[in-house]
Order: sequence, then C-alpha cells, then structure tokens
Amino acid sequence: MAESPAHKFGQVMGEVLEAAVEPLLGGFAEEHNLYLDKKGVRPARSGNRVSWTDAHGNTHDLDYVLERNGSDTKIGKPVAFIETAWRRYTKHSRNKAQEIQGALIPLLETYKNDAPLIGTILAGVFTQGALTQLESLGFAVVHFQYESVLKAFKKVGVDADFDEKTADAEFSRKVRAWEGLRKVRRTLVARTLLEINGKQVQGFMEKLKGAVTRRIKSVRILPLHGSPAEWTSIEEAIRFVEKYKEQPDSLPLVKYEVQIIYSNADRIDGQFADKRDAIQFLRSYQNRA
Repeated sequence: MAESPAHKFGQVMGEVLEAAVEPLLGGFAEEHNLYLDKKGVRPARSGNRVSWTDAHGNTHDLDYVLERNGSDTKIGKPVAFIETAWRRYTKHSRNKAQEIQGALIPLLETYKNDAPLIGTILAGVFTQGALTQLESLGFAVVHFQYESVLKAFKKVGVDADFDEKTADAEFSRKVRAWEGLRKVRRTLVARTLLEINGKQVQGFMEKLKGAVTRRIKSVRILPLHGSPAEWTSIEEAIRFVEKYKEQPDSLPLVKYEVQIIYSNADRIDGQFADKRDAIQFLRSYQNRA
C-alpha cells in the first residue's frame, strides 16, 4: 500500500524536529563526557531501539537517553530520559502527552537512586493543560508552537501549513518542495526552529546542565530513636554511621533515614533497618556527582 502524502509530510516534520534536537543533545553529551543513546545500532543492546525496563518488567522505547559512564559496549547510569514528539492536532497531542508520561514516570521511579532528569521536546499543537500536567510531574518541557514551525519552514520557502481539509495534491506539492531542497537548506530549517525558540531551549539546557553538574550539598542521617545529624560530605556521613552507638538501654533502633540533597534541589531518600545497608547505600554515592 502506497504511503499517503499527508503521512509522508508528517514524517518530514518529525525529521526536522529530530535534526534540531539530536545535535543539541549530542553536543551537550560531548561537553559533559556523557554517552547519548539514540535509535540505531549499539552493541550494548539488541536491535535499533533505545529501550529501558522499569521495576515491573515493562519495556519502554525512548528517543534519547543520556548516560554517565556509558559507551557503545556498556550501558551507563541514566542522567536524563528525553522524549520528542510532533503533533498537528489537539486530539492526538493529548494522547501523546499521556504516552510520554506513562513511559518516563515508571523509569524515574525505577531509577530513583540516580535521580535522572525527565524531559520532553514537543512541536506542533499541544494544549496548555497537557504541558502544565507534564511540568507538574517534574518534566523539563520545551514546546515549539505550530506557528514557530511554520516560520522555520518559511525561511527556505516551504509553506508547511495544513489542516484536516488539506488535499493530498497539496501535501504532494509540499513534499516535493521539501525533497527539492539541498541538505544545507534542510539543516537551516532545524537551526531556525531552535533560534526562534531560543529562550525555551536555553531554559531546558540549563535544567539538563543542573542535573549533570549537581553536587552533593548535604547528607542527613536520622536514626529513628535519635536526633537528626547533617553533614556536608558522604565521607563524614559514613563515619557518623560507623561510630553511631545503638545504646542497648535506649529504645530499639527502628531504621536509619538517609537524605542526600543536591545543589540543584534534587533529593534522594533511603530507609534502612540495618547499619550495613545504610553504609552500603552511602558508599554508592562516593564517586557520583
């Protein structure tokens, strides 16, 4: 069955979004010594898809994952899970926002001890309600409005506007106009899209940088039968737990509550009934940002 011109032009829109986002994330990964996983062959995983599994055994296909200590042959620790999407109509955008939420929230919970950033870069028509909901759940969100997409295409003389009444013949003309462009002109559309939405892009990249460059600000230890103690380093926290005396004549120790607080306000919590488990948890953060 032949591909419809409307579907083909929708793919063009998706390709432009990818052409804008991928170099942006690739440059960021190189600057911060991270690995950017994206669709394509990677010996560390099977197939061409970027897939991560949550704690319930559900697999989620993703667009991009930034990893610390990752390589072509080794899966690293997740620093950021990032989804992208292009949608023209509100009826489709609501479903896509929910789909993104359904994929990334379980992964955020599964990898909570790594506290990865969850982000999404959207283009086209998305309701403010959908965007607000994603932001309320902790997503870093960029939205390239439909009008800004049209402006980017107009830069190279392509009329990208369409709706549900647009005829196939018109879509075919748009596709031919796009395919007739040299590669450098197509790249200009992606670059223009980023420039038009520069403020939003900058805000997103600052959040991403905050997640990567964060440093431990404080470590709080609360033995349930004692008073909270707070330290400025993992090493001090470990020494405190090692030397803490669980007095036999006091109330029995129920658990240690541990909070690691980062410079960008991220927080990782742990609860441990055994001293050795608390120390093992803290040691796992000694060489992390």
